[in-house]
Amino acid sequence: MSFDDVYKGTLDCVHCGLCLTACPTYLATGRETSSPRGRIYLMRGVAEGRVELGGLLAEEAELCLGCRACETACPAGVPYGAMLEDTRHALQAAGHRSGFAARLERWLLRHVVAHSRRLRWLVTLLGLAEGLGLVRLAAAVLPDRLANAAALLPELPSDRSPLPERFAATGERRGVVAFFTGCLMSEMFAPVQRATVEVLRANGFEVVIPRGQGCCGALHAHAGDLEFAKNLARNNARAFGGVTFDAIILDSAGCGAAMREAGRWIPGEGDAMAASVRDVCEFLDEVGLREPPGRYRARVCYDDPCHLVHGQGVEAAPRRLLEQIRGVELISHANPSRCCGAAGSYNLTQPEMARRVLNEKLDALEAAAPDVVATGNPGCLMQISSGLRGRGLKASVLHPVEILAAAYR
Repeated sequence: MSFDDVYKGTLDCVHCGLCLTACPTYLATGRETSSPRGRIYLMRGVAEGRVELGGLLAEEAELCLGCRACETACPAGVPYGAMLEDTRHALQAAGHRSGFAARLERWLLRHVVAHSRRLRWLVTLLGLAEGLGLVRLAAAVLPDRLANAAALLPELPSDRSPLPERFAATGERRGVVAFFTGCLMSEMFAPVQRATVEVLRANGFEVVIPRGQGCCGALHAHAGDLEFAKNLARNNARAFGGVTFDAIILDSAGCGAAMREAGRWIPGEGDAMAASVRDVCEFLDEVGLREPPGRYRARVCYDDPCHLVHGQGVEAAPRRLLEQIRGVELISHANPSRCCGAAGSYNLTQPEMARRVLNEKLDALEAAAPDVVATGNPGCLMQISSGLRGRGLKASVLHPVEILAAAYR
């Protein structure tokens, strides 16, 4: 989508205002310009030459969480997420994201996150620092923004060895799936990935992990580095193009939403990959879950990752799976589909607004008092875990597949 396409998208907006109550930044500030409708008006003004590219539009494009709740609320189908990505890309190309924080973010995303070996070295160093207590010390003495980043780190897994290329199905074989391992999930949430493979196997699926795959590009696209994100998508399209499978399975909502955009990012090249993408909960719900033999006794609140419920339209499937586990009491809390404030790297670049958004989520979870909060995205897992720790609340934060895997064991 070029900026001309952004302009076409703005024309679809009928200014009805149904997006207002879905927008976390509008609810926090009360400013029209901090709403989807207001930002769309600014985008249109730039396209028509009435508003400068930069200034208020740059400020509001950065403040937006990109949660896409407005897309769910919009009766006209305005493609706001795509428009926001292209607007940020245009702002970066015009030099409006040139501060130190933006340059550091771009360097880390391009030269560390997108390179598996470098990312592994960084996470190894973080793991050593965590083991020596340096991360806790850093969270206590560093300036607020850096302390916030340190506090977000999960307990890093000791076993981050690469998964084998193929796993056999357990019991009667139902098919073959390709598994997308990505970047941060492999390093920071390796137990989630192993649980995903375990649950897929228990449900009769052979699991293939194509070599050559890598970062999906979601964080790069959110940060305005859209051309780099497209190159990462091309790499993944090649990696999965040489494998025969029934579906590409992901356990990260943000990665799933990005890979479903591959047909838009790289038309033709990415169409087949995009059409094959399924979130692990969505897929298991579609094919029918084999009943787990064990129990998992806990009061569980499921919290919707924005890029699963709004970006991919998957809402009921994870809840249906959790309800099939004996011992699980699925309880509700207020506004489970409202953003937690993680939003990729947003909680690092916009920590004040991220905290305001998170506090509303924590209030709802504290009132519900679950034993476990289940959610399906790495940013959400880190953000909610950090928030609960900060309030002294004892609930665990797990991916739904971790609960399922425990029940199968």
